[in-house]
Amino acid sequence: MRLLLAEDDPMIGQSIRDGLQLDGFVVDWVQDGELAKHALSNVSGEYALLLLDLGLPRLAGLELLTLLRKSGNPIPVLILTARDALSDRIAGLNSGADDYLVKPFALEELVARIHALIRRSAGRGSSDIAYGALRINPLSHEAWLRDTLIDLSAREFALLHALLEQPGAVLSRTQLEERLYGWGQEVASNAIDVHLHNLRRKLGADIIFNVRGVGFKVVKP
Repeated sequence: MRLLLAEDDPMIGQSIRDGLQLDGFVVDWVQDGELAKHALSNVSGEYALLLLDLGLPRLAGLELLTLLRKSGNPIPVLILTARDALSDRIAGLNSGADDYLVKPFALEELVARIHALIRRSAGRGSSDIAYGALRINPLSHEAWLRDTLIDLSAREFALLHALLEQPGAVLSRTQLEERLYGWGQEVASNAIDVHLHNLRRKLGADIIFNVRGVGFKVVKP
């Protein structure tokens, strides 16, 4: 799952990015509002969520949020800020934020809030994502096939998660690479093929269908 982090404090930004990556997220990090605006409008793969600091240089967080909502961008936005006054929280939520977390915070709470917002945006009440006999839990990074727990690597789970976010939808190789790898990460030319091969070996050859010339999709087992 790919997130955009807009945070100008190098220490805080590095800590959040590293912590979320250890939890299985792909995180692109920018340090000012204009770069965040550029990333949201130019990255071909959609971000699942925006983590937004309010005190950004060049374009303040609330200004960026207002621009996003005026343009009709529905991306879930979680504000991360040291501003804890009631008026600040109200301003953030009224500007279109979906949640508001005051610094300092525990990484575990941040992860829980991220998953809650993504569930809400997808219209799901449970953490589990099920498709036929296949089920995954993004919080615990566990996958089951016919109630049997399947041992998946972090990349294999991330790939399966990407395919199950919109079951039956076809994702191109480029879209899958964007879900699994952030800026600056080297992607081997056959990386997606290797992960797909391993998933098919563990889940069954017919689980992931190759739409020739287009991409890949999950089919009900």
